[in-house]
Amino acid sequence: MMLQNKNAVIYGAGGSLGGAIAKAFAAAGARVFLTGHNLTSVQKVADEITALGGLAEVAQVEAFDESAINSHLDAVIEKAGSIDISFNLAGINVKQGVPLVSLTMDEFVLPVTQTLQTRFLTAKAAGNAMIKQRSGVILSLTATPGGIGYPFTGGFAAACCALESFSGNLAAELGVYGVRVVNIRSGGSPDSRVFKEAIESIPEVMGGALSQMENDTMLKQLPLMADIANTAVFLASDMAGKITGCTVDVTSGTTAGLNYRAPRQ
Repeated sequence: MMLQNKNAVIYGAGGSLGGAIAKAFAAAGARVFLTGHNLTSVQKVADEITALGGLAEVAQVEAFDESAINSHLDAVIEKAGSIDISFNLAGINVKQGVPLVSLTMDEFVLPVTQTLQTRFLTAKAAGNAMIKQRSGVILSLTATPGGIGYPFTGGFAAACCALESFSGNLAAELGVYGVRVVNIRSGGSPDSRVFKEAIESIPEVMGGALSQMENDTMLKQLPLMADIANTAVFLASDMAGKITGCTVDVTSGTTAGLNYRAPRQ
């Protein structure tokens, strides 16, 4: 298995994508340490993993609390012996769907600040531990607005760009210690909880929106959560041992260029 004998810490593991990635890591052989502020949802993911024979442990960790992050990571390393993979998928609230000029300063800035705060704190903790080990992988996730101008995405777009820059800079500093840092850029998964809830609540809006998003892609289909999870497994594995300091695009080609003039035949 690709992640056999690897120890992975996942923040925000109770979310739909966080849970999907946790399950994929465990299925690939990793021992997963799942955290979140809602233990009920995190425990559900852990139970599904252990029911299939995987190794999963849960802890309530506030991903904005540096002391809590450090204490939890110290406990993981003491118990497991190492931290091989760190992936922060903690959710951030952001106001979208309105013009930038209609936002207040706080509405625009807060998602950027919060995204970088939690990602910095967890990456810093993992980075310091991995420097001592001379190995490890730190993963992060952004979305389509990180690669192209995308209207009505509010502070989320700026947060994506900032996180991709942080990931690249961190990779440049940690590479000499054998630590890799890679970002994944997703196109938004229609089978994720956020999309499913939107489809159920406003089907008349989401039908057209999803169709447009699919049309924006080169493949004319959006990446599913499994596509993101499979990419994460590969990047966390030794098979991707020479991949670092970059963003791996899993947007089905959206950020490589919109191709409205290539309709389906």
